[in-house]
Amino acid sequence: MSEVIPSNDNFTTSAGRQLLLFGLLAVAGIALLMIALSWATSLTSSTSGAVEGIDPATKTITLVLAEEPPQLNSTLATDQVSGMILGHLMEGLLRYDEHSQLTPGVAERWTIGEQEATFWLRDDARWSDGQAVTAHDFVFAWRTALDQANASEYAFILFPVKNAEAINNGKLPVEALGVTALDDRTLRVSLERPVAYFDKLVAFTTYFPIREDFYTATAGRYGADADTMIYNGPFALTRWVHGAHVRMEKNPYYWNSERVMIEVIDFPYVTTDPNASLNLFKDQKIAYTGLIEENLNEALVQRWHLHRFIDGSIFFMEFNHREGHPTANYHLRKAMQLALDPAELVYKVVKLPGYLPAESLFPIWLKGVEHNLRQEYPPPQVALDLQAAQRHLALAKEQLGVTELQPLVLLSGDNPLSNKQSEYYQATLKKRLGLDIRIDKQIFKQRLAKMTAGDFDMVLAGWGPDFDDPLTFGDLFASWNLNNRGRYANPELDAQVRIAQNSMDPRTRMDAFGEIQRILIEDAVVLMNYERGVVYVTDPRLKGLVRRAVGPDPDFTHVHIQEG
Repeated sequence: MSEVIPSNDNFTTSAGRQLLLFGLLAVAGIALLMIALSWATSLTSSTSGAVEGIDPATKTITLVLAEEPPQLNSTLATDQVSGMILGHLMEGLLRYDEHSQLTPGVAERWTIGEQEATFWLRDDARWSDGQAVTAHDFVFAWRTALDQANASEYAFILFPVKNAEAINNGKLPVEALGVTALDDRTLRVSLERPVAYFDKLVAFTTYFPIREDFYTATAGRYGADADTMIYNGPFALTRWVHGAHVRMEKNPYYWNSERVMIEVIDFPYVTTDPNASLNLFKDQKIAYTGLIEENLNEALVQRWHLHRFIDGSIFFMEFNHREGHPTANYHLRKAMQLALDPAELVYKVVKLPGYLPAESLFPIWLKGVEHNLRQEYPPPQVALDLQAAQRHLALAKEQLGVTELQPLVLLSGDNPLSNKQSEYYQATLKKRLGLDIRIDKQIFKQRLAKMTAGDFDMVLAGWGPDFDDPLTFGDLFASWNLNNRGRYANPELDAQVRIAQNSMDPRTRMDAFGEIQRILIEDAVVLMNYERGVVYVTDPRLKGLVRRAVGPDPDFTHVHIQEG
């Protein structure tokens, strides 16, 4: 979901999708990898020592997190780490099954019309203390997410509900929200407008239920620790040592607990070091690890079975458009756009299998009317042009009233891939444009905080899909979207987003997305980096792991341990 980071895929990635091809890889040594994929054998167990990554006796799987979740309040969560964990702890009205199709969750049936939707909740939905999950829990959660005092950056995803946007803007009280508990088991939702994708929205994190009495008892600390949450999903959080350990155990009160075949998902390691994760896997301390360029050779030497996956997310360098930041100047942004090449970044810097140079904020897998969106609406092409870049830079200095620009602050993560990218930008922009770039390297949680505060000129950012519709990317830079960290504001783009939101006609909606794509590229709102690919290895006894582009990823709720 949402905010994602460049990583070695130890559960900080967005989800994946079955429809992308791996792409041509102009990297020495990758050809060897592709050959190896055809003959690689499964990982064999060590002949001595206890296996800790998987414990069949206790049905425990042990894993590593590259980053801990900033917090687990579903009304406030914006990042993929929190989304993945919440996807195991909580359940909405609908959820995704092992085939990544929407399936009944707390709601056993539903109807959705142009003006309203009704959800009938199952009798056996329970919280982890045994109390029933009711329609009132959804009413409370949605009102809380929209309350201005809550400052949810994802409040906008509830705007299809009647009066939601007005409530979030402080024009109406939360009680005016168009959602009603007709009784404990029936939830009625009035819609602000016809919404072609509302069923996909209610599976998203911000739509999860919260029980009011428990929330109030936490005195503002809901989701901050394991004991300040209550759960209605397949697992419950039983241990959370911040920065060190997260443990989830099977929730016996979950209505479909018989389907869950493991008892414990344990994350006793939190590290951004991909080599540390690889060594944990080699020592059979964990059941899964992602691979990066530097340790692919080790995987080949070990003759591990390599899994490939395109995760559906898009990465870019986002500018700060706030007044007072040099990057609010169009010509400065355009100069950098013309001086940088995503293909160079992917093939000479990133050098990882499956990564594709990004051409648009809309990834290639998104569907249009009849074909993929990008087939029907090819993005405007941007070619490397240093002479034009210099002309735009001169205009930028003239408009800013300076002869030389002060150093620009590039906010970055602290993982190896972010380090490579930020250093590439620093060196390339100095060489080609004479720009001084100061890298501000931060841990994931602090990077998100600085992005929200606008404490940057540029930031390395990524976005994973929240629901299966181009709007999940198309509204990212709408002026009202708080995930628009640089606060870009363009009435022309906003108007196209409204068309995409309000229309039920597929062609009208896709025309709007085509215009949004054009504006983002021509106005150099962001600089595109790549669409991410993933290579990972698992213990061969770990079966049923689900990877997906939309919804919690990775999903261990369908996992089982194959012995022997």
